[in-house]
Amino acid sequence: MPAVSGLYVYPIKSCTGIALNEARLLPSGLEYDRNWLVCTPSGQMLTQRSHGRLALIQVALGESELIVSARGMPELRTPLAAEALEQPERFDVTVWRDTMPAFDTGPQTAAWFTAFLGEPVRLARFDPAVQRVVDPDWTGDMQAITHFADGFPLLVIGEGSLADLNRRLAGKGAPPIPMNRFRPNLVFNGLDAYEEDFVDSLTVWTGEGAVQVRLVKPCARCPMPTIDQASGVPDPLWPNEPLDTMSAYRANARLDGALTFGQNGIVSTGFGAVLALGQQIDAELAFDD
Repeated sequence: MPAVSGLYVYPIKSCTGIALNEARLLPSGLEYDRNWLVCTPSGQMLTQRSHGRLALIQVALGESELIVSARGMPELRTPLAAEALEQPERFDVTVWRDTMPAFDTGPQTAAWFTAFLGEPVRLARFDPAVQRVVDPDWTGDMQAITHFADGFPLLVIGEGSLADLNRRLAGKGAPPIPMNRFRPNLVFNGLDAYEEDFVDSLTVWTGEGAVQVRLVKPCARCPMPTIDQASGVPDPLWPNEPLDTMSAYRANARLDGALTFGQNGIVSTGFGAVLALGQQIDAELAFDD
């Protein structure tokens, strides 16, 4: 039977993720996922698409603080709770087509990220009072929210899909890639490669009852999967992998030929439940598309 085999949060968008044994599920996704954002002074988001060095920033969850570190830099701490920020400035930040008010985490964090990235930036904290609504074209009659994620609360990938991609890479002599290139939140085992493409919903059996996640949109892939998360740059020998390999079989007509890998999901039921490694999953397939 399929089961949860990986849980990941990315507290600061585009910085290093954290592998967890368990994570609380909120309407916006896993707790603390994409609650912070590195942005320009005017509020435009920065990601690994243009700033690969973000991959080198390590993040940890302390008891009450977010702990940030990087080689050659002093440790930085900022409150986990937005309410714990001291008289924060509110300013508008933009994630793709969405602009929303957020909190500035202060001059100390701005100085840290500015020094590491070599250009003026600031660190924004999502305002929990803000409701950033997911594109209804994909969610239908169900309203969902997210924080600073690209567009959806959850990204779901099956282990079988990555195993198949790595077999294809090995066939051309390219090295395998780890799951962190695709930055999922929920990873599961027990299904065939790319079977998540045909899943309508996943029911996860937790100790607090059933959680249901609807898979609503294939995840279109930008160049970020080419960035080695350990170095912040592509492999010099295989700079366009895995996208070159994916171009032969992962073009998706539903997204005008974009290369897709994994599925974006929204939470239907089970808000507040704790997801944990090893929990069993029921997958409801839908082939009507």
